[in-house]
Amino acid sequence: MADFTLYIGYRQTSSWSLRGWLAMRKVGVPFDEVMIRYRRPDGKARLTKISPTSQVPVLIDGRDGSEIKVWESLAVCEYLAEAFPGARLWPEDREARAFARSISAEMHSGFRALRELMPMALLERLPKPESKAVDADVARIGEIWRTCRERWGAAGGGPCLFGRFTIADVMYAPVVSRFHTYGVSLDPVAESYKAAILSDPDVTAWFEQARRDPEPEPLPN
Repeated sequence: MADFTLYIGYRQTSSWSLRGWLAMRKVGVPFDEVMIRYRRPDGKARLTKISPTSQVPVLIDGRDGSEIKVWESLAVCEYLAEAFPGARLWPEDREARAFARSISAEMHSGFRALRELMPMALLERLPKPESKAVDADVARIGEIWRTCRERWGAAGGGPCLFGRFTIADVMYAPVVSRFHTYGVSLDPVAESYKAAILSDPDVTAWFEQARRDPEPEPLPN
């Protein structure tokens, strides 16, 4: 049994689960992964006992016989960055780190139209909705990606927003999957970033397991 346990939801639809899971993978320590099928009554009841918000992901740190519980994806990321500084989950440069934190928080709390009209549907191919609000969200995300890549990413020696994979990439990876699902047109810089994230080994592993998972139960009426 590993020291860490991460409770997640459906890989096909749970963007927040993907974020917590990616952060754990990038830290590189063993962890037990538990999927909760929260659309079933028994799964929902189980999740309610585990999570203060009845939502996923939830991380349990059981090192040294303790049981520290962390919920909310961004909190999980921050906890892991603090617990494992060697993983370099935030950029080392102070200005880049401030920018990375800001855009991660913006993703955590913003882009409402994108969330509502382009929900995560990992394995599907769907038409992009006609919406000025969605277009504005897409444009803002493209601006963020271009700024990061042109200001820090290219100089960082890797294909991610700040060169190496950071929490900022964790937060935007589900958006990459949405853009893939809905066929969103992007400029060359953003398209190159999207391709890099889709080819990341851990992102690829999530997709592969999602294809093997049973289909999610229908949403309750």
